[in-house]
Amino acid sequence: MSDLVISARFDVHADKLDEFQSIITAAIQKVRANEPRTLQYNWYHSDDHSRYIVLERYEDSNALLEHLADVNEELGAFLEVADLTVDVFGTPSAELLEAAAAIPTRVYTFHQGL
Repeated sequence: MSDLVISARFDVHADKLDEFQSIITAAIQKVRANEPRTLQYNWYHSDDHSRYIVLERYEDSNALLEHLADVNEELGAFLEVADLTVDVFGTPSAELLEAAAAIPTRVYTFHQGL
């Protein structure tokens, strides 16, 4: 099983919601246009819009590395207006872990299932 599932949680800073939502729109447009190996990129928000979660799925670690390169500008902008934590489900490559070292990340290794 080489695909990776990501749950990224953004806690939006006070008075930064409009800016945050604009960055989401830009990121979605880039992913749609440039990332055929991104299998899922769905955004959800809390009732008060203070927290957003994006559920992502990639073919493999290389596809996620391509995503990080593609949305690097947006990721930097996100980090200016929100706090980020990431959960990775699967087995990321050493290269991916190194590339994401600055992002608070927890990795969950597949145990069993369908």
